[in-house]
Amino acid sequence: MIEFKNITKRYGKNIGVENISIRIEDGEFVFLVGPSGSGKSTFVKLLLKLIDADRGGILYNGYDVTKLTARKIPDHRRSMGIVFQDFSLLPKKTVYENVAYAMEIVQRPKRTIERQVPQVLELVGVADSAHKYPHEISIGEQQRVAVARAIMNNPKVLIADEPTGNLDPDTGWEIMRLLDQINRRGTTVLMVTHSREIVNAMNKRVIAIRDGRLVRDELGGLYHPEEDDEPVVHTEGALPL
Repeated sequence: MIEFKNITKRYGKNIGVENISIRIEDGEFVFLVGPSGSGKSTFVKLLLKLIDADRGGILYNGYDVTKLTARKIPDHRRSMGIVFQDFSLLPKKTVYENVAYAMEIVQRPKRTIERQVPQVLELVGVADSAHKYPHEISIGEQQRVAVARAIMNNPKVLIADEPTGNLDPDTGWEIMRLLDQINRRGTTVLMVTHSREIVNAMNKRVIAIRDGRLVRDELGGLYHPEEDDEPVVHTEGALPL
């Protein structure tokens, strides 16, 4: 369970998030939407405790993230998997080594790694590419490897930050089906996205943030252009694009 209780974060005079209260239950699939600079990245950074809130509390898995000591922060972050838009794979490691690395840094036994990595590669559909390097596989396969690495340690929560942003539509839908499959296995998925098509088709919970404030939270929500898109600016004498 994730719960933001009256969370506020400011950067000087600029608002990151303002008095945000949100509760996400275990096993939910949630889209976090809003224009650039709306507070989505601040929300994620607060959850990961990459930054500290000015006010409020964040409950996660039974403890308050805002009160974590420095010693406990690494374990907190390792309890979550993260998938980035740019994949962030290690170029000099093979697919197998990239995924195994997630277990090596938490000192899992070699025998466990050798048993579990092939299983996860099979799950995400890249088992045949285990011994290839990132530059030798397609962009879609690279994102599948990133997903595999993120779920390698059975995280309670998977944070996907624009995971389809660099993908063509067909490949993007392949990744969405994979994320949906992972969610159905019990992992909570929090996905930051600007994709109207994906949000409208998936019929999941939608949380919309604008100017640092919660403007909408609904189950089976759609992407509302008037709330979720970049504001349209009309200049005199010019036609809107």
